[in-house]
Amino acid sequence: RGYLDNITAIGPRTVGSPENEVLAVNYLLEQIRGIERESTDAHKISVDIQRPTGSFSIDFLGGFTSYYANITNVVVKLEPRNGAEHAVLSNCHFDSVPNTPGASDDAVSCAVMLEILNTLSKSSQSLQHAVIFLFNGAEENILQASHGFITQHEWAKSIRAFINLEAAGVGGKELVFQTGPENPWLVQAYVVAAKHPFASVVAQEIFQSGIIPADTDFRIYRDFGNVPGIDLAFIENGYIYHTKYDTSDRILTDSIQRAGDNILAVLKYLATSEKLAKSFEYRHGNVVFFDILGLFVLAYPARVGTIMNYITSAIAFFYLSKKVLQPKPRAVHNLKKLLTAFSLTLTSWVCALVAVLMVAVFVSFIGRALSWYTHFYVSVSLYGTAAAAKLILVHMLAKKFFYKNVNEQFLGDVFFDASLMIWSIVLAVMTQMGLCSAFICTLWVAFPLLTKLMIHKEFSQKGATIKFIAMYMLGMFVPYLYMLYLSWTVFEMFTPVMGRSGSEIPPDMVLAGFIVIFTVILSSYFINFIYLVKSTKTTLVTLTTVFVVTLILVCSGIFFPYSSDAANPKPKRVFLQHTSRRFHDLDGNVVKSDSGIWINGFDYNGISHITPHVPEINDTIRTPCEEQAPFCGLPWILPVHFMFRFQRLFRVASLYRRNPAAVAVSHTTRILRAKVYLFEGENVLTCPSHMSLYVRPRAGSALSRWSLGDGMPVASLGGDYFVFYSRGLQAAPWHFWVELTAPEKHSDGIVSLAIAAHYFFGEDQKSPQLYALLERFPNWTFSSGWSCTYDLFVF
Repeated sequence: RGYLDNITAIGPRTVGSPENEVLAVNYLLEQIRGIERESTDAHKISVDIQRPTGSFSIDFLGGFTSYYANITNVVVKLEPRNGAEHAVLSNCHFDSVPNTPGASDDAVSCAVMLEILNTLSKSSQSLQHAVIFLFNGAEENILQASHGFITQHEWAKSIRAFINLEAAGVGGKELVFQTGPENPWLVQAYVVAAKHPFASVVAQEIFQSGIIPADTDFRIYRDFGNVPGIDLAFIENGYIYHTKYDTSDRILTDSIQRAGDNILAVLKYLATSEKLAKSFEYRHGNVVFFDILGLFVLAYPARVGTIMNYITSAIAFFYLSKKVLQPKPRAVHNLKKLLTAFSLTLTSWVCALVAVLMVAVFVSFIGRALSWYTHFYVSVSLYGTAAAAKLILVHMLAKKFFYKNVNEQFLGDVFFDASLMIWSIVLAVMTQMGLCSAFICTLWVAFPLLTKLMIHKEFSQKGATIKFIAMYMLGMFVPYLYMLYLSWTVFEMFTPVMGRSGSEIPPDMVLAGFIVIFTVILSSYFINFIYLVKSTKTTLVTLTTVFVVTLILVCSGIFFPYSSDAANPKPKRVFLQHTSRRFHDLDGNVVKSDSGIWINGFDYNGISHITPHVPEINDTIRTPCEEQAPFCGLPWILPVHFMFRFQRLFRVASLYRRNPAAVAVSHTTRILRAKVYLFEGENVLTCPSHMSLYVRPRAGSALSRWSLGDGMPVASLGGDYFVFYSRGLQAAPWHFWVELTAPEKHSDGIVSLAIAAHYFFGEDQKSPQLYALLERFPNWTFSSGWSCTYDLFVF
């Protein structure tokens, strides 16, 4: 904890700032030197400060190109006294996003790594392989420092596996949410070594689907280093992730100890493993893995899982076909009854989903989205009860009007078989798609089928007796317990994400969809009870009453989405940029200039909850898109324009910058060369630490090559080109070139090029006007503000 407190005491550590490039680096070096002095003779410790420059393209956030200059890595190698040919990498990042101390993301991981280095170095037993500790100083700039290390550092060639320590929340248990690619032996290493396991292939497939708008250094090591690894992240309390509340006192000592125990054990295991030296020989297929209540992890090769899944599905289909075909004279009748029950069950699921999504749309339309953000029980009371009530209603009506005078025991039996049939089909389909998460379906086929076979006599008895219910629940215990455990993990991760997923995605529809899915899953083998019991009116009335009361309360606005509670804040995120814009014509003349504070609410509610506190910020100040300019003429720090609906530019006095950004351009027939820099009088200075470059070929022109990335331009969503730039200290002016093909006549120019300079720290970060506006924001907001300039040129 001492390491953590000292790192966060430095304050926000933005790339390019003295706090990140000097103070944090000096602190890490001081601690590492102290550890080196106390290490035993069994080990050799080497330290290197790397300041790489490079660029790469990435398909994250719709695709863009990243350029970095003179950023900082602190690299430590712990190896046997006689050296080692192979190494395992442990990675954290000490930089943070602006305006946050970054305790969980990712100072706590760096603190854990320092303690692990200290522990390993004091051991009298030498390791078989080296352990490289990378304290990387530019992860929040979209994975730049890890790219600089894995592609340029001489030690990178020896790395055979890595462990990446990240955060999507503040404290709690660290979840293994990505492994590989392939290399099942890495998962086995975690299974054997981790003392407090928490891992899920479900989380891996959700994360890699792109649903969560985030990424980690795992991608860089995988894609650019071709190295397999394990990705871990704290996931608890994501409400304060990337905010000023991410302080060291909010991370429990137990969480730090737990993470340290796990990572130390896994690193020691890998550093003494024979497989590490020949890791590429063990690269064969994916692995299915999941922990059981944090007690242990089950892991097996995906190909084994495929065989198990198909066998389980085949047994279920054999059971169903045998049951339908006997006795033979009633085979057609039995099949019709089963297919009818199958169709009714699917219909009830679809009806529940449609009904609940309609409620979610209504709630969003009247401006009550995210009412459950601070009060999660509201989402269960609203959407969970609606889903359950709709399921019961459909089957109750079917029982009353469609299945009049049909034997109750027969109906209970046939609807159980219908659910089994659905799960068997889903199992086969997911397995065919290659999804490792299909193991969940295996649980929902195997255990219910075993239960049915064990208590088939009770199924034929009249009514749902206490003995029957008890035996039934006991047989269903495993899949239900695991599904409840999994649902907790999913909602723990996803609920806070809805507060930072932009204004385009209706969060109520997303969460309502998840709740319906889990309701359908958990109720699938209880639908048959609707036909076994005499009446479900009381249950239906109770669920409907809870739903109606909750809906009325939500509509009344009693459940305010955000909270400023000091112990458990759940703030609304707002980003404000005091922007000065200048638009130049083909001759270099300024044809338009303006200044204002550009405001973006980071969730679906936009700024509707802030308007009562700051009336000037309303729909009347919506900013029209500058159609002739790339990215609508707005100074995006990242290409996330597709995530936001409403742009507002609150007009204020012009922004004064002592060192405004400038572009010097020279061109030949086909090549445009540019140099971006800051100037003050006659003195050319280095460019600002963060900039965005936007390129749009004009009509008839095309961007064919450039000096960035791998040389082949990658367009962002919408067709414009986006380049993210950052630098450490003492970086040279940024030189780049672009090559375009253009028609012979191009009187209107061949390309529009814009530069936005972002001031994330120092005296220039916030203008007096920005300070004044931020002071008026309510205390339940987290407002991240900075100043920026935007210049558009036509060439």
